[in-house]
Amino acid sequence: MSENYSLGDIAKRLGGRVLGDETTLIYRVSSIANAKLGDISFISDSKYQKALATCNASAYVLREADADLTAHPRIIVDNPYAYFAKVSALLNPPPVYQVGIAASAIVASTATIPLSCSIAPLVVIGEYVVLGENVVIGAGCVIESHVTIADGTHLEPHVIIKHHCELAENCHIFSGVIIGSDGFGYAEEAGVWLKIPQVGRVVIHANVDIGANTTIDRGALDDTIIEEGVKLDNLIQIGHNCIIGAHTVIAGCVGIAGSARIGKHCKIGGAAMILGHLEVADNVTISPGSMITRSLLTADTYTALMPFQTHKAWLNTAAKIRHLDDISDKIKMLEKELALLKSNQ
Repeated sequence: MSENYSLGDIAKRLGGRVLGDETTLIYRVSSIANAKLGDISFISDSKYQKALATCNASAYVLREADADLTAHPRIIVDNPYAYFAKVSALLNPPPVYQVGIAASAIVASTATIPLSCSIAPLVVIGEYVVLGENVVIGAGCVIESHVTIADGTHLEPHVIIKHHCELAENCHIFSGVIIGSDGFGYAEEAGVWLKIPQVGRVVIHANVDIGANTTIDRGALDDTIIEEGVKLDNLIQIGHNCIIGAHTVIAGCVGIAGSARIGKHCKIGGAAMILGHLEVADNVTISPGSMITRSLLTADTYTALMPFQTHKAWLNTAAKIRHLDDISDKIKMLEKELALLKSNQ
């Protein structure tokens, strides 16, 4: 690590109350299991007290309720997990990129590239592209015509931004991401599929992170919109005309079909599927692996999956599910007969 700070310095920068030796130097962040001298670790639940007793970290980040679990130097905060993220960012500052345009980059004469930008080798930048200040474009990226990328946004190597898309400030786009490919739109005529031109854009608001190999399709007519502060994991597919509300987080391998509207501050677990044209309210949590087939209009946690079984047991369950209508009819008939017997007593 190139940076180190005392506990006192960390608290001055990030807040928190120090207990113990404020001069303790911290070089790294670490998990409880692997911490060594010079490391800082954290717990956010007293159930980890036993692990804390055998941990070799030099200091800890704890809640007020856990302040007495150790006599080692520690910083007391309301949210140890979020604080730990801030400490990690402090100890691991982002790399400094060389400004300028690499000799092997191909940049259209009509593109606007401020002197503060960093354009790596083998980048292709199309006509009328506009970059803001301090934009970083990693090796092998392709930015097609009429794209706008605002201040401080960083594209890792091999990102593709298709024509007319727009990225706001301070976004981080990881390798393999494709923004603005055509949405999956076809009309059937006489048994043949006719492609519907996808003439919308993708608009990415500020402070959005997009994980590796995620794809976001451009709108068919209206724009696909990713609002401020959204965090997308790897291998996510977002269909055309979707709107993802501000500060929503979506885990890997999620698929969201076209024209779905996801609210603000939602949490969508890995491998969940959301059908097209559905609406998800603000503050909804969707469990991993769920298949969402109807709109979710009330903030809550939703789960739509069957627990796994052995294949033989699953076949038996599936066979019973096919007969649920018959079973329901029999139950209704029995209820009527029971009611009749009671009335005759």
